Amino acid sequence: MRSRAGNKTGRFAIAYTTVEKKSDALRIAGSVVDEGLAACVNVVPGLSSVYRWKGRTVRAREYLLMIKTGRSMLPRLERRVRALSPYELPEFICVDIDAGSRDYLAWLGRSVSSSWFSEGSLP
Repeated sequence: MRSRAGNKTGRFAIAYTTVEKKSDALRIAGSVVDEGLAACVNVVPGLSSVYRWKGRTVRAREYLLMIKTGRSMLPRLERRVRALSPYELPEFICVDIDAGSRDYLAWLGRSVSSSWFSEGSLP
């Protein structure tokens, strides 16, 4: 099934994770892009988070990482984020990219190193 913009539904995803320090955010972002696990990572500062942890409510300032990748890369990406994150239990949640610019999604596919993404299989 194709969306109006040419993406095969469920082929690409955005994974989200958070960290407290900018240096950690940039280190994780650089690593997953350099290693071909992500095409792009947006690092969003100024996040205010409120969550339960070990029986108490925590309020924290964090950085949000929006990691654009192929769905086939998610297991490897999750392992890498867990290894790189300073958190004991890093957030790792994902949403499918259901539609987008045909050219952008083609670039995303070419930018993620996986045998699943071959030049001939791009939209």
